Parts: sequence; structure tokens; C-alpha cells
Amino acid sequence: MDMLGMSKTNTLKLAVLVLILSGAAYLAWRERSPHPLAIGDSAPDFTVAAVPSGTLELRKYDQEVIVLNFWATWCPPCVEEAPSLEKFAERVRPQGVIVLGVSVDEDREALAGFVDKYRITYPIGVDPERALAARFGTFQFPETYILDRRGRVAEKVIGPINWDDPRMLSFVQDLARTSG
Repeated sequence: MDMLGMSKTNTLKLAVLVLILSGAAYLAWRERSPHPLAIGDSAPDFTVAAVPSGTLELRKYDQEVIVLNFWATWCPPCVEEAPSLEKFAERVRPQGVIVLGVSVDEDREALAGFVDKYRITYPIGVDPERALAARFGTFQFPETYILDRRGRVAEKVIGPINWDDPRMLSFVQDLARTSG
């Protein structure tokens, strides 16, 4: 027995118990990493800076069907997708569908140049620290969330797609007609 009257076995048991409780406390109270949004989840509200100026606020488009595209100018699949997404945005705008882009570019001038070069007309927000992308659970680009009029994820597209695809156009048009 040691000086406190505890055997080495009891001391070892106490040490293991303290270790287990410490680990459990850490797991319970640590900051959890975001989980990717899934179909049916509500999109988090946000306000980010916009290009060329101002802000992009999700709540401004309340009760609209939203196509929210996370992308970057340095991402080849994003660059490849940009022309068809612009064409799609122009095509669905009259039906009350809003396309919003959120760029994770750090170089705002390069982003503005890209927007001008490709004649992108839909609003573009900037998220250089990727804080908003992380809130959505987005870590690869491009990634697109289609939100219904209640702000819930109706579809999630990971990677680039051809927005001229009639199936995507039909899906979004049907969502605009039926959600509400």
C-alpha cells in the first residue's frame, strides 16, 4: 500500500477512470465539425461580401427557389461549368429561380476579371476563408445546392454538371412550380 492507503491496483483503476471520464468529457464538449447538408436539411442563412461590391444575403431571396453554387476560378471543373450555369441562370430567372454563386477565391481582382470575362450575371458572393462553404459541409468544388422555397435542400450536386441538361432544367422548373 502507498502512503494514502491505496493499493497500486486501486491507483491504476482510478487513473484509468479519470482518463476515460476526461475522454468522454472532451468528446461531449468539443466543437463538432460541420456535417454536410443533406436533402431535406434547412440551409443556414448567410451574408457575405459580393463582387464587385455590396453583400450577398440569402434571406433577400426568401421564398425563391435557389441554385447555390460553391466554386473557384482556379478550379478547372468550375471554369468548365461556368458558361452552362450562366445560360441556365438566364433561362430560369423568369420562372422565379435564382442562381447564386459563392466563390472561395482569395484574389478578388482575379475573381472580378473572371466574372467580366465570362459575363456572369447572377450574384457572386466571396468566401475566401471558406467559412460559409464549411457551414454547408462543402470541401470540394464545384458543389451546388438547390433550395426549395422554404430554404430546404431539394437536391445536392457534387462536382460539375452540364446545366443545359433537360433533366436538370425540368427538375428546377418543377420545383419552382410546386414548392411553396
